[in-house]
Amino acid sequence: MQLNEWVGALRERNFRLFFVGQTTSQIGSGMAPVAIAFAVLQHGTASDVGFVSASGLTPLVVLLLVGGVIADRFSRRVVMLSADLLRTFAELGLGVWIFLATPPLWGFMALAAAVGIGTAFFMPALTGLVPQVVSETKLLQANALNSLSSSFAGIIGPAIAGIIIAVSNPGWAVLVDGATYGVSVVSLYLISIEWIPSESVETFLFQLRTGWTEFWSRTWLWVIVVEFSCVNVLIFAPMFVLGPVIAKQSLGGAPAWGLILALEGAGSVLGGLVMLRWNPTRPLLTATLATLLWVFPLVALAMRAHVLIIGVGGFVAGFGLTVFGTLWATTMQREIPSEVLSRVSAYDWFGSLVFLPIGMAVVGPIQEVCGMTTTIVGAAVLLAVFVGGTLLFPSVTGMRAPADNSPMSSDA
Repeated sequence: MQLNEWVGALRERNFRLFFVGQTTSQIGSGMAPVAIAFAVLQHGTASDVGFVSASGLTPLVVLLLVGGVIADRFSRRVVMLSADLLRTFAELGLGVWIFLATPPLWGFMALAAAVGIGTAFFMPALTGLVPQVVSETKLLQANALNSLSSSFAGIIGPAIAGIIIAVSNPGWAVLVDGATYGVSVVSLYLISIEWIPSESVETFLFQLRTGWTEFWSRTWLWVIVVEFSCVNVLIFAPMFVLGPVIAKQSLGGAPAWGLILALEGAGSVLGGLVMLRWNPTRPLLTATLATLLWVFPLVALAMRAHVLIIGVGGFVAGFGLTVFGTLWATTMQREIPSEVLSRVSAYDWFGSLVFLPIGMAVVGPIQEVCGMTTTIVGAAVLLAVFVGGTLLFPSVTGMRAPADNSPMSSDA
């Protein structure tokens, strides 16, 4: 099989620039959670880590719908570029602060909030931009390559951060993250796509309602978003708030946690490679079942298993997350009209993340009452329940992939 059949999308200049910028910034983003968590834990607690995470997620959730409307009204490329400029300066500022001193909790929270604001405008524009920088026949492949680059970043970023923290100051890892956002700014600046300003005189609220109508009219869409509003809490709150604490207490600290996240990234790489050539007949059924794989690392973490066993669980879960993400993004981009895609994507992101700041903030206090093992095992059980509930909807299990490049059909 020729290489072009796997990565042909990279022959297109705009997508190649986009891919390089996003891959670089995602490596930095892979470093940040490890670096910030252990910087906070130098003088803080699991609850403090949760508060910092919640501070980044809260403005993200609050502003996502605004970001979706903005991305459909203005140049998505410019919106993303501006958002990355904000994230560049926020991460560079936090990195310098960590390097020179010990920021108070409010300092971590404020700069995390600035990154969250940038992300709120970046993500809806990202979903809408991908079909503009790659040909339609290469869309699934482009999404698989994006997932693959994110997966490589998931290996490299945490591993680098773990090494840096082990031998030096976590501030260096955050500084590198800020610099990688700068690379994304440059790549977005160099992309050349035609953008025609909208002549619409529709009000902001009218456009927001239009996005909601498009979102709610598709059963498969809102069902999976409702599922993920709960599942994200059950995966990411215990994993990324309690995980670093368990690693510090009994697994060997930042290097061990970096290894676990790196193995999760390796699983994501495998998922990306598989999705370069695999187009499942029932994409949403496959995607939903793939999320069940997160049960494995959660249970292994709760049982305080050996770091390699937890890492293997992370590997399997990373594979599943990439399969889900690739199929989900491609389904939305094929099914949703381009002129409302960023707004619908914003409702997707909003619904999926709306409870996550609360989960990040309360998982620390909950484990203090219930214990870490009970908290994490309970999350794994509820994860399986919510996934099972999603599979009761025929519009999820019955949607079929197109036999050719025509839009997917759905029974909304």
